[in-house]
Formats: sequence, C-alpha cells, structure tokens
Amino acid sequence: MGKLFYDGSVEIDFEDRVLAHLQIVITAKLRRNESFLLSWRDDHSMGDGRSAIWLHPAVGLRYKYFGGRMPRINPAWIAALTDLANSAGGLYVVAEPDTEHVRTLDREAH
Repeated sequence: MGKLFYDGSVEIDFEDRVLAHLQIVITAKLRRNESFLLSWRDDHSMGDGRSAIWLHPAVGLRYKYFGGRMPRINPAWIAALTDLANSAGGLYVVAEPDTEHVRTLDREAH
C-alpha cells in the first residue's frame, strides 16, 4: 500500500499500482502549473465517506511506495484519469480499463 503525502498534513493510502498512475497524471497537471481537485473514498475506519483536497503546484507533495519496482503503466488508464483531472469534478480513481488489448509501458523504479 503506497501513500500520497500533501502539505505535510494530508496522508492518503492507495495501492502502489493506483498511486503510480495517479502520480503520472498529477505530476503532468502540476508541471503545467494547473490546480485541480483530487477526491477519494475514505478507509472504513474513518467512516467510509469521501474526502477531497485542492492540489496546487506550490504545495509540497510526496509519493511513498510499498514495493521497490514501478508497476506496469496502462496508457488507457492514464488517459481516463487525465480526462477526469481536466474536468470540473476533478480527479478520482476509476476502475482500470481492460488491458487485454492495451499496450502497457514497462518502467523501472528510479
């Protein structure tokens, strides 16, 4: 289970594979100096609700992965998440598109 840390006070758990895809989308938006909304489902221990934060390029952000290798990246999932990040509703995790007919990219951890 990976973690996204934001502004020194927000800590969000995501599976490593999900976090890797979110990192690509979030980094692309922030590099373009774009702010946007990120929302997620809370853990059952926190009431099983939803939370959201406004991501801004000037605020500190860190990713921590449980595993040592970067997961395979699904370009179709990146495209779907990017579309959401560019929408008025903001970025949130959706199911990964079927990868049977999708070319994936292998990336080594840096």
